[in-house]
Amino acid sequence: MKPDTSLPPVTLSEFDGVRCLHLGSIWIQGAMRIAAPQVVELDYVQRMLASLLWHDPADLARGHAVQLGLGAAAITKFTRKQLRMRSTAVELNPQVILACRQWFHLPPDDARLTVVHADAARWLARAPPHSVTLLHVDLYDHEAAAPVLDDEEFYANCHRVLEVGGTMSVNLFGRHASFADSAARIAAVFGAPHVLSLRPTREGNTVVVAARDALPPERALLLARAAAIEQRHGLPARNWLRMLRTMPITNDQHPSAEAPA
Repeated sequence: MKPDTSLPPVTLSEFDGVRCLHLGSIWIQGAMRIAAPQVVELDYVQRMLASLLWHDPADLARGHAVQLGLGAAAITKFTRKQLRMRSTAVELNPQVILACRQWFHLPPDDARLTVVHADAARWLARAPPHSVTLLHVDLYDHEAAAPVLDDEEFYANCHRVLEVGGTMSVNLFGRHASFADSAARIAAVFGAPHVLSLRPTREGNTVVVAARDALPPERALLLARAAAIEQRHGLPARNWLRMLRTMPITNDQHPSAEAPA
């Protein structure tokens, strides 16, 4: 198969024990600590797993996790191995898939793992409704300026494939001019009461969590789930609670009010 020259080349870098994935630029598209390949290394990728707070952990193993945009496969490896969920990853660039297999410990497909070489929008439009429990969306090109799929039709398809109570986590740039528009589109599709965001990371990544027809859990349940996540998976879940914020009501506001968590 001839390489698709319209797609940016995949390159790797290593620093201080961490291997990073790049798409023909300096921007990091994913990372893995070489000595701990199953650990979720990047802060913003960890925050994308804040959607676990919305779910009873006993139910997750019966669910289906989908990652749109493979990155360095950290989330897909986590949902498959740590959560023991059926996990699907959709990636447009075959070089990314190959790099993840060779350099980021992504295992071959098996009963719990399917990696699909496809356009995420097309795959999503054809996916069965109510078929996904956890949906993780991290779709940036080599310039890493704004999501490549970010219109209401795309978010409507995200909503459609989620089961009732299912959650979508999206990586956005909270300090970028596109954030308010992206947030407004998500709130328009899911309903503002069903959407929360986390504070931006130092690099500016803002994770938005949206649930299909489900409000955020009550404080006591959030605290209990956060403690369980920290104990089982070593993720800083109680910190996530302090970062949760309600979404802006209009597209010219940024999230500012802390959520009742």
